[in-house]
Amino acid sequence: MDFKLKEEQQMVREMCRSFAENELKPKAEHYDRTHEFPWEHVKKLSEMGIMGVVYPEKYNGAGMDYLSYAIAVEEISRGCASTGVIVSAHNSLCLSPIYYFGTDEHKEKILSHLTTGEWIGCFGITEPEAGSDAAGTKTTAELKNGKWVLNGTKNFITNGGVANIAVVTAVTEKGIGHKGLSFFIVEKGTPGFSVGKTEDKLGICASSTTELVFDNCQIPEGNILGKKGDGFKIAMHTLDGGRVGIAAQALGIAQAALDASAEYAKMRKQFGKPIADFQAIQWMIADMATEIEAARLLVYQAANYMQTGDRQRYSKYSAMAKLFASEVSHRATHKAIQIFGGYGYTKDYPVERFYRDSRITEIYEGTSEVQRLVIAASTLREYK
Repeated sequence: MDFKLKEEQQMVREMCRSFAENELKPKAEHYDRTHEFPWEHVKKLSEMGIMGVVYPEKYNGAGMDYLSYAIAVEEISRGCASTGVIVSAHNSLCLSPIYYFGTDEHKEKILSHLTTGEWIGCFGITEPEAGSDAAGTKTTAELKNGKWVLNGTKNFITNGGVANIAVVTAVTEKGIGHKGLSFFIVEKGTPGFSVGKTEDKLGICASSTTELVFDNCQIPEGNILGKKGDGFKIAMHTLDGGRVGIAAQALGIAQAALDASAEYAKMRKQFGKPIADFQAIQWMIADMATEIEAARLLVYQAANYMQTGDRQRYSKYSAMAKLFASEVSHRATHKAIQIFGGYGYTKDYPVERFYRDSRITEIYEGTSEVQRLVIAASTLREYK
């Protein structure tokens, strides 16, 4: 097996790593503190082609592969986890269902504006009673006089407050659970569509996380994605890809924690020598480095399966990558604070932010518990 990156993939890594070091890291603390949306960073990432990494040039995308996408999110998250999830949610959750299930008109009139970053996208499936269980969706869509009329509320929507396009689920046939779900494209400014509460979060504070409210919101009949009742299928396909993005985000946060810890351990002195000379610190560094490298291989493998279109494999491996990378990130950021000691618990150093940012990666795009269900079901099917 060849683990060497292709020239294009290496170029993406170098470009995004340089951007993270020079643009994101110096501003990450500011955006974390102010909770401002990092428009300056999104604009530059748009110019770099990162807001439409894997989509064809025909639709103004960069036309790269999924491994390049995972590498981009990893490196961006290494500099600023908030910016990492903005990129991931935009690419994986909004653009993907439009590209794979939208019509040619959707791709030409909507996708082409999203891939350039001219428009920002979001994805609305979560509701107060529909988190892990999509069948609990209460938002409805009724076809009346040639228009879909949406009513309901979505919550915890990444990019929700800034999005020009929302891809959302709604019940189109009641009483049949997830088989009655459909997906719709809703444009900003549509009467009856508004942004509700903005969440005040533990971490990833520069990403916009809001409610989306639909109050007799009327959209064209053609704004449905796929066919009526395709919602659950579209959701599962989309979330498989989204999990690779979040796994890459978690990986970037973990790597940032290791980088900071190694540098600090070599600089900080106790008992007359750098704490890096003490075995207790060395073992923490060793554990972090080993787990991060294992997570990286798993994330990259999942991205490769996405590229080949091997649905069964990438569904399983994206869940594995997301589960493992998010929990590695939690452990790595925990150890980072321990290495920094009392300083790690203060905002004078970035490791406390890494710890806060990492926590959500075990929750969104499917909790760790849901990932284990997916992995177990897939694994057991392999035994006859």
